[in-house]
Amino acid sequence: MSKLTDVPKRILIGRALRSDKLGETLLPKRIALPVFASDPLSSVAYAPGEVLIVLSLAGVSAYHFSPWIAVAVVVLMFTVVASYRQNVRAYPSGGGDYEVATTNLGPKAGLTVASALLVDYVMTVAVSIASGVENLGSAVPFVVQHKVLCAVVMIVLLTLMNLRGMKESGKLFAIPTYIFVTGVFIMIIWGAYRGLVLGDTMRAPTAGLTVHTEQTGLAGFALIFLLLRAFSSGCAALTGVEAISNGVPAFRKPKSKNAATTLAMMGLLAVTMFCGIIVLAMTTDVKMAENPAVDLLRHGVAVGSGFTQDPVISQVAAAVFGEGTFFFVVLSAATALVLFLAANTAYNGFPLLGSILAQDRYLPRQLHTRGDRLAFSNGIVLLAGAAALLVVIYGSDSTRLIQLYIVGVFVSFTLSQIGMVRHWNRHLATEQDQSKRRHMIRSRAINAFGAFFTGLVLVVVLLTKFTHGAWVAVMGMAIFFLTMTAIRKHYDRVSEEIAAPDEPSDDSLRPSRVHSIVLVSKVHKPTLRALAYAKLMRSDHLEALSIGVDPAETKALKDDWEQRGINVPLKILDSPYREITRPIIEYVKGLRRESPRDVVSIYIPEYVVGHWYEHILHNQSALRLKGRLLFTPGVMVTSVPYQLESSELAKQRAKRRADWIAPGSVRRGPVSQRPKEHSGTAAPKGRNGGTGD
Repeated sequence: MSKLTDVPKRILIGRALRSDKLGETLLPKRIALPVFASDPLSSVAYAPGEVLIVLSLAGVSAYHFSPWIAVAVVVLMFTVVASYRQNVRAYPSGGGDYEVATTNLGPKAGLTVASALLVDYVMTVAVSIASGVENLGSAVPFVVQHKVLCAVVMIVLLTLMNLRGMKESGKLFAIPTYIFVTGVFIMIIWGAYRGLVLGDTMRAPTAGLTVHTEQTGLAGFALIFLLLRAFSSGCAALTGVEAISNGVPAFRKPKSKNAATTLAMMGLLAVTMFCGIIVLAMTTDVKMAENPAVDLLRHGVAVGSGFTQDPVISQVAAAVFGEGTFFFVVLSAATALVLFLAANTAYNGFPLLGSILAQDRYLPRQLHTRGDRLAFSNGIVLLAGAAALLVVIYGSDSTRLIQLYIVGVFVSFTLSQIGMVRHWNRHLATEQDQSKRRHMIRSRAINAFGAFFTGLVLVVVLLTKFTHGAWVAVMGMAIFFLTMTAIRKHYDRVSEEIAAPDEPSDDSLRPSRVHSIVLVSKVHKPTLRALAYAKLMRSDHLEALSIGVDPAETKALKDDWEQRGINVPLKILDSPYREITRPIIEYVKGLRRESPRDVVSIYIPEYVVGHWYEHILHNQSALRLKGRLLFTPGVMVTSVPYQLESSELAKQRAKRRADWIAPGSVRRGPVSQRPKEHSGTAAPKGRNGGTGD
């Protein structure tokens, strides 16, 4: 059975890796860029469109504000990148914003940042996948008709690729990411050459349309609010910047330097592409609308529900290269693919952050465990499940999902930069070296400006997006915060409850006596082995216990016991209702009531079998019995295994698999170094309460 599950697992995610191979999974900068920066790089495919859609509410005349909005986004991007370069140098351990906020602002601030980032990572996957499906749907009608199904399938495929490991998935993602970046730069350069040198007139497919709006000529506060909302939509280009600060441990040495360099490369590429697409969109007269079927007009008539509004980048590519040309097809395919792969930023950031939070006891400890491929598998699966649920709820609609976006990331931006200011203040109070002080003062100024700017943007985002869906993200952050607080309280309570005393005494832990009980159904080899083992333990009192269900079998057991001269007293408990578990539980509880300081040790003979169906035929009552006994204080349960001949088959299968590592063996360690396991979960199977017949 194990082999049947192992084979498909190995096909899907590859062979398991030893723990000492972790260093081989570290990333060079050329792979780290597409792994950690695919989100901000790919966001240029939809962020310009979101800006134009918002501006279209005031009519086409408002489009001339788009270059200024682009400039504001560029300034913000450079500010955030410069600030995070200070972060990765000061905190290279991988805690990122969470570590910065916790260290400098306190645990509650750190938990707020962690909640914001976890929500944002889930949103990143949902928005990226939904946007990728919509881009692909412009060429493949089936995708549009079944976009929720296609989105969920893409999430599953991305999950499988990430379960194979960060380095391996990074290699898969690097090619389309670099093709996309190269294609966008070729489009910008060729568009500039055609417009400035050749003097060509480039027209987007929607250039001949007009935008209908009832809010034409907005002025004053209404116009300012609209521009702020357009700016907040354009800020989607900054999502994922913080992922590099969380992923510093995944870089090759020197880790901090490589992470800082990757940040700079990412910022430069992202702002260049974002500005280039905005300028080309203005040049080619792209039209976008929030409700294109109604608001886009052709010769004064609405285009109708049959019209498909292509993304800005697709329209610009059609104008620059020509629709259907080689470069247009390549860029369109790369855009759709890179939007899918943009979710990889979250697939790396969420599990890493989840591992750190689990180590700090804010999340279940299973999230801190690496899987067979040395990836944080549990975190990857949790992220995939949450994102798939969000995609299904919102119908894989990127316009609806993007309203929930970027709130969390700007919460983490702001608190992180405030924390960095306090970090530099603390170090400046003790640092005497003037050159180091000058460096710290410069870094503090960068982080202070970053805190002010990102805080201002956070206010803008909340004001302009809260009623449009951002409240869902805020509620998600609150749920994460309360859940993690409750988990930490539980772990703290358990730790306090089981903590060893300051001055441990053997007398305080040692029971007065040990009362041992061997469960018996009939006299056979498993019973005799359990009796021999129990005698070896030299308890204060030893007895055999059987449940009398059938008088004839009970009499046969007594006769056989006396005939063999077994020098262990045999006690028979009558069970008129043919129950096995309840009489044993009641008997044990009675012993505990008589002598509360005594320990009751129960030995259960257990068959070790080799076929899957034999597990059904033997040892089934063990789980019920053990489950009841676990809630009884002062009771110990020991399984005494007896290997049937069929167990040799399982042993042979294990030998055949010895050449390749079994699932979970990375966590358990080499076979030769594992402790010999002694206890199990067996229980009586036969009608007299033993292991079966």
